[in-house]
Amino acid sequence: MSDQMPDIARNLADVKARIAAAAERVGRHAREVELIAVGKVQPDERVEAALLAGQRVFGENRVQEAKGKWPGFRETFDGIELHLIGPLQTNKVAEAVALFDIIQTVDRPKLAQALAKEMEKTGRRPGCLIQVNTGEEDQKAGILPADADAFIQECRAEFNLPIRGLMCIPPVDDEPSPHFALLREMARRHDLPVLSMGMSGDYELAVELGATHVRVGTAIFGARDYG
Repeated sequence: MSDQMPDIARNLADVKARIAAAAERVGRHAREVELIAVGKVQPDERVEAALLAGQRVFGENRVQEAKGKWPGFRETFDGIELHLIGPLQTNKVAEAVALFDIIQTVDRPKLAQALAKEMEKTGRRPGCLIQVNTGEEDQKAGILPADADAFIQECRAEFNLPIRGLMCIPPVDDEPSPHFALLREMARRHDLPVLSMGMSGDYELAVELGATHVRVGTAIFGARDYG
């Protein structure tokens, strides 16, 4: 990774302008779309630069990484909203409920039950999204589309989870539009207001197709260093 610091404030402004333009193209307003800055594997100084530029909504993929990063930032910056956007293991549920404001990756009954139990125990109820595996990929998390209607109802009726909406990650090599349209129709059917879809490569299209939340990392922070 280059040692050169990206101009994160400028990148944020550019992404927000593109969101606004995409929304305008379909008669929406930019305020209908929340930008989630994805800080996974990014150096703290880059995340701090986004905070200093006014960004307050962030996404993290791993509970452990977020646990080491965000308590300190929350001591310095007010109004942070933190989204878990990566797979959640049941043994991390207590930490996730304590740390995150939104858990976007509810994808199986065992996890839904564990979340419900922890929320009942602590009284803390972060909003939840159900992740739908729209591409039916074996290696990807998410409830299958054929099972999603029943699972949504189960999460609401049996587990009493605060389900706000749906999220998806289309297959890398697929045209994303059908996946976004499928998720939008599913959310409409269940009267769910939140649609988390779209990342750095396709967030403008996602906005045009109804996204209320887009998850953008590299377009803001630059390439990740996984080394």
